[in-house]
Amino acid sequence: MTEHHHHITEPTSEIEAQHSLGLRIIAIYKAVKTVCLVLVAAFAFHLDREQNFEKLVHWLEHLSLTDSNGLRWRLVGLLEELGPSKFVAIGLVALAYAAIFATEGTGLWLRKHWAEWFTVIATSSLIPLEAYETLFHFTWLKLGALIANIAIVIYLVRIALQPRPPRQKD
Repeated sequence: MTEHHHHITEPTSEIEAQHSLGLRIIAIYKAVKTVCLVLVAAFAFHLDREQNFEKLVHWLEHLSLTDSNGLRWRLVGLLEELGPSKFVAIGLVALAYAAIFATEGTGLWLRKHWAEWFTVIATSSLIPLEAYETLFHFTWLKLGALIANIAIVIYLVRIALQPRPPRQKD
């Protein structure tokens, strides 16, 4: 009887191990995004100070970029249009997204069922915007992020819909 019981639980534990690895990979992906957004927020808050903002604009105005002037002047124009005070808002938005990604990543790392659905909802809500950005302002990075997020949603929905053993509670 023990052998038969072992035979029944082995595939389940193998599947669980695969899901655990998949959830960990997604959690690491979310952690990387969290760190990047915290860095963006720190940089944005740093630019809130007038002298730091002016230094960056001055540095960009005197920077030699390979595309000569196009990118540099677009950046200078964008920064001057935003002004230093707008960077507080940019920093706050970046921190809000970082908090969402950190919540998703932590919950997935701990294999919490609620985190699977939370990540599905949060990630799905961004897909239309990412699709628009990819279609109208194409970069390979945007396409990669769009494909990754669609794959994450499909993967997590499949896991979240699987029956759970009664012992696991969130």
